[in-house]
Amino acid sequence: MTDVLMIAGSTPKATVVAAAVDKFRQLGARVHLVGNFKVADVDADLGWATVRKVPAVAPASKHVQRKTDAMRFPERLWFHLERDRTAQAAVRAAELVVALDNRAVYSAWRVAQSRRQPEVCFGLAAGLRALEKRLETGAAQPEHVPGALTAATDGLRRRVRTLPADLLRNATGPLALRSRVGARAWRAAVSAPGVPDSLRMTATEQVIEGMWLAGRQSGALVTARAAAEKLADPAIKAQLLDNVASKVIRNGRTPANLTDAVTAYLDLADRRHTAGDLTAAADALLHAMKLAFHRVVHIDQVSSPLAADPAAFTAPFRKSTAASAVVRPKGRLTPAAAPPRDRPLRLLVATTSNANFLHLIRSYYEANPDVELRFLDMAEHPGMKRLNGAAQRHVEHRLGGEPLFAHGVEQQLRPYLDWADTVFVDWCVAPAALFTVVDPGDTRIVVRLHSYEAFTRWPHMMDFSRVDDVVFVADHIRDLSVASVPGLAGEHAPRTHVIDNGMDLANFRRMKDPATRFNLGLVGIGQVAKDPLWALKVLKQLRERDERYRLFLIGGDMGRPSNAAKAYARKLEKALRPLVESGAVVRVGSTDDVPGALEDVGVILSTSVREGCHVGLMEGAASGAVPVVRDWPFFAGRENGAGTLYPAEWIVGTPEAAVERVLSLTASDESWRNAGKLATEHALTTWDWPVVRLDFDRLLFDR
Repeated sequence: MTDVLMIAGSTPKATVVAAAVDKFRQLGARVHLVGNFKVADVDADLGWATVRKVPAVAPASKHVQRKTDAMRFPERLWFHLERDRTAQAAVRAAELVVALDNRAVYSAWRVAQSRRQPEVCFGLAAGLRALEKRLETGAAQPEHVPGALTAATDGLRRRVRTLPADLLRNATGPLALRSRVGARAWRAAVSAPGVPDSLRMTATEQVIEGMWLAGRQSGALVTARAAAEKLADPAIKAQLLDNVASKVIRNGRTPANLTDAVTAYLDLADRRHTAGDLTAAADALLHAMKLAFHRVVHIDQVSSPLAADPAAFTAPFRKSTAASAVVRPKGRLTPAAAPPRDRPLRLLVATTSNANFLHLIRSYYEANPDVELRFLDMAEHPGMKRLNGAAQRHVEHRLGGEPLFAHGVEQQLRPYLDWADTVFVDWCVAPAALFTVVDPGDTRIVVRLHSYEAFTRWPHMMDFSRVDDVVFVADHIRDLSVASVPGLAGEHAPRTHVIDNGMDLANFRRMKDPATRFNLGLVGIGQVAKDPLWALKVLKQLRERDERYRLFLIGGDMGRPSNAAKAYARKLEKALRPLVESGAVVRVGSTDDVPGALEDVGVILSTSVREGCHVGLMEGAASGAVPVVRDWPFFAGRENGAGTLYPAEWIVGTPEAAVERVLSLTASDESWRNAGKLATEHALTTWDWPVVRLDFDRLLFDR
């Protein structure tokens, strides 16, 4: 005789159950009913072996009541079944378990998790078929009872194949997946062989969600990887890995499976590209780029896998046939013409929305009789703005499709290319990429790459064979870019130059009050990369020696474009609150008069994890403040970095070293003023516009 356990999450329909119980008994089964139902609505004359409603009595303590109130109903049902002796006796006797409704599925799954004997089904019809099959095959009891994990895995493999997707939620809640056994069992189930891809995907997503809610984020990543290895459909595989990676990114962290997810999309892009489906290939490639170069991964944290090993990080893109096709050099039919000798140079300066670093360049060359200058802000032209934002069409065109995209670019840019001798594009982002879509004729194309762009996808969407010169603001940015961007190396690569940002520093030289030597200054805390918390460590240690030291924060509050940035900003605000109240920190805020604000700063800090060239630091040095520069971690230990951009004595590796430099140089008014004077001289003779403009003249006029 077979013991059949029916679990009900609500009162079953009497007529349906009566007919089913009669059939079960005709097949020689002993039928038990447990769960949550109205006992009065259950016909006791059907010949039940057990009828047990749970909970039989109200919870004995308020603690248990609060605990069960916090549970979802399926979890609460199992909680009571597990603690009821009569119900547990029926569970131990069961050889076949039938979940009568959605709310009972979780409990049926937990029964399967406890031992191997019971077969678990959903619905009366499935239960009857299972019993008939047992009788036909003469299923025998196993000689031994395997452990809980084996039992769970066996049952779950059947569940993944047969259970409707929406019911999986009842068996993959955080309560089940909080235990190691439950998590391992579901991981084994979703990676079991023979499960259709679509069902494996659905089940894995439910398990990952449950693990996430249960606090098992690393387990969710492992589960995604295990399931992905068994997926045959590359699109489903990429989507699964993307889903869990994006979940980690939304939480403000770099996912451990980032490379797996990026590679899966690149593999998909390669397959679609080979098959000639260029739209799908472009879509997959863009997904790979958006994941790989997400701002949380590189911009909104104090570390970056790209900075740690640029060649290794971008290696999957170099290996991808689709990604390689996007940056394949097309070259130009005509070499760029030399600057004219018989008329002014026609110079087009182009950007989109951000002209912050162009003011001196524009004003100088607009007044230069040897130059005829035009300025183009693409954000102000609707047609160009649309093309800049059409990343899908852009990539599809570079793969060999979307001919209308190139036609649109030709219409928008050809009048400017025909007029200009030289195009200077500031920021290596969408506008720069757009200028390489069409053959520039004999017009020279110059692109300036600052720092931010090196951590974005745009340099990986450009044909650098149509760029004549790339200007970097520092050697370490050039090193990083050349190591990570395929188009910047090889026979078709453009010439590269390092030219400092143009700055009007003469206006920053100011007289400072003697008390200013105890005032530290930090210009700009708007990004996580500025890492102002490092400055607070320095301030804390200084004030332990001398409470006269204060910190002046010049600039607006930190932006919060992502959860990673929000988390850093919250931590910063919490640390700042008592320091501001005590007067140890002065928040100057945004100001149009930075030279005036720097009059109150005696020591200028650069605490960033990365910079191209730290303009605020250079302005502070020009004002006569003593520079203390953190060895920017993104570039520390490399051939070039903060130590090659600035005098070596300015550089410190730790907050402790920064404290010692500050104490040494501010020990007396004389030592502080002498150090400030040297800093001013270095700034004005190295980075002031009259010096830097000579480099731009040499670049533009080939002098």
